[in-house]
Amino acid sequence: MRGMVILYTFTAFLAGIGIGLFARSGRAFASEQGDAHAADRAGIEKLRKADIEATLTQEPSATTALWSENGVNLQTPGAPTVGLNALKEFYEKFRSEHPEFTVLKYSPDFKEIQFVEGWAIEVIDANATFKMSAKDDPITVQQKLVRVLKRQSDGSWKFALVGLK
Repeated sequence: MRGMVILYTFTAFLAGIGIGLFARSGRAFASEQGDAHAADRAGIEKLRKADIEATLTQEPSATTALWSENGVNLQTPGAPTVGLNALKEFYEKFRSEHPEFTVLKYSPDFKEIQFVEGWAIEVIDANATFKMSAKDDPITVQQKLVRVLKRQSDGSWKFALVGLK
């Protein structure tokens, strides 16, 4: 009987070690994922700040720089605007047709973000106030956006797709 108790105790001890090692390795994996997401979040925060600055200045080159090579903007009038060249042309054309267009306020409220292997999907409530010209009254808009972000080869993040939710 005493031998059975010792065997049971020894088996429970070994099982405890195994469970502890498994749990510890799971935490290490979660920690590695957390660290990767921390780096991703820092890169995305940099993109968000650049987006706010570009939106407020309406500088076409700054706005274009937010996009990945094959980015798709679903917010433009008519058909989607696809690719850096088309996006650059759109922003330059808009600026030349509306030289007095001014964004007075742009405050995105980031609601949710999901990561999937080099991609991120975020949901935003975007609030903005702008004037089409100096003589026009301010217009305030509130939009729900979905943005698909793509990690670039240098680790930075850019817009791959932006559309209304």
